[in-house]
Amino acid sequence: MFRFVSLILVFAAMPLQAAPRHAGLVEPSLHLASKHGLTPRVALTLDACTGGTDKRILDVLVENRIAATIFVTARWLKRNPQTLAVFKAHPDLFELEDHGRDHVPAIDRAISVYGIKAAGSPEAVFSEVDGGTAAMMAAGLARPHWFRGATAKYSPDAIAQIEAMGYRIAGYSLSGDGGSLLGAKVTAHRIANARDGDVIIAHINQPTHAAGAGVAEGILALKKKGFAFVLLHDAAEPPKVKAVRSAAAME
Repeated sequence: MFRFVSLILVFAAMPLQAAPRHAGLVEPSLHLASKHGLTPRVALTLDACTGGTDKRILDVLVENRIAATIFVTARWLKRNPQTLAVFKAHPDLFELEDHGRDHVPAIDRAISVYGIKAAGSPEAVFSEVDGGTAAMMAAGLARPHWFRGATAKYSPDAIAQIEAMGYRIAGYSLSGDGGSLLGAKVTAHRIANARDGDVIIAHINQPTHAAGAGVAEGILALKKKGFAFVLLHDAAEPPKVKAVRSAAAME
């Protein structure tokens, strides 16, 4: 009894900790709409944030006629006109959507997520989203219907703002490559073990990362299993929003 009371006194004496800086952020999840049938389906979504093009992935998609939804930033479009031409040449395979102007998180307060400084205000969120769309249309692409912000984490008010602008938020149900930071073997295993209805997120802009080889291998494994690859625009259910579980890894 004395020990129990002592523990109470110790905890009572501890200073209260401030709420995490990332409290209140949300991370939308997304699955494919239910469809009864024998063929399992996944939606492959690939982020083209900044940098170049991973031809290991692109070649697999084109050669095997794998459909994918590509989220492009204005910065990536400017640096990759040849890949853009490939996407345009295969409109039946590729759906291009908005990943923002500068690849900053769509969060309307001054924080950083995974070391990336957030937009910081509603005005900056608007500029990030609208700037991405403007760049896409200037490149001869159709006006996008989906938006995915950098880090795929948002403040609730920013989600409402983006939806009011006419976009759907592109969540996901399976992280294939851990932000392109996982090894090839782990990445391939994750993607190869996708379930019917998963929306997979991975990256196509890091040609020097080992994860890209795993993305390509995982895609081929799903094809061998008989999975169909579908685009978001004709298959996705309304996104579900969940709170971000941990802020510790976001500094």
